[in-house]
Amino acid sequence: MAPGSPSSTLDRANLDAIFKAYDVRGTVPDQLDEALARATGAAFVAVTGAREVVVGHDMRPSSPGMAGAFADGATSAGADVVLIGQASTDQLYFASGHLDRAGVMFTASHNPAQYNGMKMCRAGAQPIGLDTGLAEIRDLVASGTTPAAAAPGEISHHDVLAAYAAHLLTLAPVEGRRLKVVVDAGNGMAGLTAPVVFERMGADQVELVPMYFELDGSFPNHEANPIEAANVADLQRRVIAEGADIGLAFDGDADRCFLVDERGEIVAPSTLTGLIAARELVKEPGSTIIHNLITSRAVPEIVTELGGKPVRTRVGHSFIKATMAETGAIFGGEHSGHFYFRDFWRADSGMLAALHALAALAETDQPLSQLLAQYSRYPASGEINSTVADQAAVLAELEETYAGADGVAVDTLDGLTVTHDDWWFNVRASNTEPLLRLNAEGKDEATMARVRDDVLTIIRSDR
Repeated sequence: MAPGSPSSTLDRANLDAIFKAYDVRGTVPDQLDEALARATGAAFVAVTGAREVVVGHDMRPSSPGMAGAFADGATSAGADVVLIGQASTDQLYFASGHLDRAGVMFTASHNPAQYNGMKMCRAGAQPIGLDTGLAEIRDLVASGTTPAAAAPGEISHHDVLAAYAAHLLTLAPVEGRRLKVVVDAGNGMAGLTAPVVFERMGADQVELVPMYFELDGSFPNHEANPIEAANVADLQRRVIAEGADIGLAFDGDADRCFLVDERGEIVAPSTLTGLIAARELVKEPGSTIIHNLITSRAVPEIVTELGGKPVRTRVGHSFIKATMAETGAIFGGEHSGHFYFRDFWRADSGMLAALHALAALAETDQPLSQLLAQYSRYPASGEINSTVADQAAVLAELEETYAGADGVAVDTLDGLTVTHDDWWFNVRASNTEPLLRLNAEGKDEATMARVRDDVLTIIRSDR
């Protein structure tokens, strides 16, 4: 059976491999093709009961065809489909919330060019993961038994980009001093959305310096994954060369954003989480703020100091969004550069996070580094990946090593988290690769480095 044929992509083994915890992700065409997209469209409608579905796609060469195939499958099952064309993922979430329709985004986010995928949600941008419908969609695709509707749905087209930009600026209006802003779109979807958002702010408010705005799914300049420092190096140099006030780096589907300050230094996402939390708590004092368990301990400290209620959750957007819904939280932040807003249908938006940073900066005469100093309190290791064949054995050894130590607390909410008054670390297994991911933080650089190195010695010891 030839790789990439419809029958091979619809094989159960392949479906089990590409239907992940939160989305569908695989290589094109051997794991993901238009036949699979079409079958998934029909199954999506059958499982969710959606009568109207909005579909968007990124700039990858395979995305338009697969979005169209998904639409064909969805209409065959009786749903009407609105195609919004090229979009960022948060633009698709806006369309789902604004139009009150289920939604599907074709993107592989920051993954390399040979990948594509689907992010799915119910009306109001409610996420769909394995526990909330994605497993049923996978199983129905595998069965090949999705019935056709007696009356197929219709396909229409709708441009929501201007409405998206307008809505974001009602949530985080930028007013005050004029800013010079360098934006690195990484040849991803921020190259489409940023010009429209910045134009609406006006040239008297912001001077935009664009980098890699050409939409190109081959990513000719660097990977569109700003969590890796190497992919932010061009932006760092450009910010310094331009004498800019701030730099913004987006991932491929523009749902994540990283900041670079006026010195060319990368800003930790936890620092931006603290800033946005403080701004949201001014609007609604006493509100709940969500942070995942790898976020700096500065975040819950800041939220508590400002009278808010910090709530800790597992890593992953489905957990963050579910906890936001349960607690009524106004905002949530993750170490990976995802930021979630109650007033944006609890969805994540890299552009809205960026606008909060611009708004805070425009309101002060301080440089960004000085503005953010109060939100950055502890040295952190960043995420360090290690290839480990027997992940469970290493986690067990780490727990045995640290569980009995004085002043140490251990929990297993998500991987293994070990905390002390002076430091903490978390080690989690990757869902898709034989990797353990370490994040560590300490009261000072020496403490952090000692904890980091001690843990890495155990993780990387030969077995």
